[in-house]
Amino acid sequence: MKKYFLFIIVIAALTMAFTPNRGVIGTIFPRMECEDYNGKAVNLPTDTKGKYTLLCIAFSTDAESNLKTWINPIYNKFIGKVDASQADVFDIHVDYDVNLYFIPMFTGFNKLASNTSKEKIKSQTDKELYPYLLFYDGGKTYKEELDFKKRDIPYFFVLDKTGKVVYTTSGKYDDSKLEKIVDIFEEN
Repeated sequence: MKKYFLFIIVIAALTMAFTPNRGVIGTIFPRMECEDYNGKAVNLPTDTKGKYTLLCIAFSTDAESNLKTWINPIYNKFIGKVDASQADVFDIHVDYDVNLYFIPMFTGFNKLASNTSKEKIKSQTDKELYPYLLFYDGGKTYKEELDFKKRDIPYFFVLDKTGKVVYTTSGKYDDSKLEKIVDIFEEN
C-alpha cells in the first residue's frame, strides 16, 4: 500500500513538473493591451469576457515557426467554414463561439523592429486570418505573470468567460493538445 501511494505521489509530481504554466491556471489573465491589424486597441482579457478564448502567443522568430504548426489545425477546427456539399457524412462540424487570437509579442530589443516585423507578418498572413491577429508592442514581458520558461516556443492559454486561465500548453502542434482545448470548449 505504501509503495502504491508513493508511486501516485511521484507520478503527480512529474506531471506537475512537466505541465507548462501550471502556476497560471486558476488566475485571471493579466491585463495586456494589444492592437489589431488596423491598429485598434484590444485589451485582454477585458475585451474577451463573455466567451471562452484561446490565446496563441509567440515571443521570437523561433516561437513563430512552432506557432505556424498550429495555424491550419486551429483554423480548420475553430474558424474554417465547411461547405455542406463537400462535407463527409461522418465529418461533424461544430461551430465554436469562442474568441481566438494569435499574438506576436514585441518586447525589449525586438520592440525596436516591431513596425517592420508587423508589416512582414501581415504580408505573410492570409487576409482571412487578420481578425484573429493581435500585436503586443510593450515594455512588459509577462514572464512572471504567465510563467514563461523559454522564448523560443509558443504558449497557448484557454480563458473562461470571466478571463480566468483554465488550461495552458506550449510548443509545437500535437493532436492531443488541440483535443484538450476542444474538450474544454465543448464542455462549456
